[in-house]
Amino acid sequence: MAHLLALPGVDLVYDVRGPLPPAGGRPVLLMIGQPMTAEGFATLAGLFTDRTVVTYDPRGLGRSVRSDGRVDHTPQQQAADLHLLIEALDAGPVDVFGSSGGAVTGLELVATHPGDVRTLVAHEPPINPVLPDAEAADRARAAFNTAYETGGTGAGMAEFFRVTSWPGEFTDEYFAQPTPDPAAFGLPTEDDGTRDNPLLSKNSWAVSDYRPDAEALKAATSRIVIAVGEETGDTYTARTARATAALLGQEAAVFPSHHGGFTGGEFGYTGKPEEFAVCLREVLG
Repeated sequence: MAHLLALPGVDLVYDVRGPLPPAGGRPVLLMIGQPMTAEGFATLAGLFTDRTVVTYDPRGLGRSVRSDGRVDHTPQQQAADLHLLIEALDAGPVDVFGSSGGAVTGLELVATHPGDVRTLVAHEPPINPVLPDAEAADRARAAFNTAYETGGTGAGMAEFFRVTSWPGEFTDEYFAQPTPDPAAFGLPTEDDGTRDNPLLSKNSWAVSDYRPDAEALKAATSRIVIAVGEETGDTYTARTARATAALLGQEAAVFPSHHGGFTGGEFGYTGKPEEFAVCLREVLG
């Protein structure tokens, strides 16, 4: 069931599957993404019918219409919104599964409001500063933004796919590669004129620029598990996940499938949601 939480600068829309307070005293399971909205968790949430699951659309994305006049998406603002959402649920500390940019938001939430979270599973957080080749990662990000600004969504996504599929560090060999053809990925070659895509514009650069507060995270009462997909190999988000885990003195927990391994076809990028749910359930305990 969809609910609306009126916050300063945004009407935050969230969905509750199951009773509040949760049955059996188990924590609410909060699933968060960025720039992905609640719809991306439909399959995974459906595999946790024994838990009360909450999903939401982050500020300015999907159904959560903002009125603050801003277009940027920051982990700090999203964590502040989640803190107020968790207060509104009035069900005590929650378990959090954060995917991609949502994993970054989850880290900020634990760093700033550790009492809100029992366990955080942060799946493949895309954080440049933790990488040994951070400057090169910034350069690669700038390249897909430039492709987007000059050629539109198809051109930007083609360059983005090149970034996310490259194995290992971004070397001179990477930057020597030719600009990919959008048509080779089945992407549109015509420019629709829009420039507000949260993934390809600079609006979400604060996510990949995020610097985790390692000391605050290690001192938090929350349990933190950094997760990586077994099929993600040595590509960008696998490397950022492992580096973030190392920053916290951990090894990344290996989950089934890839970056979108929990999805069931919501975006045509189907993973292994049933296996993923089993693993997530085991990790959450």
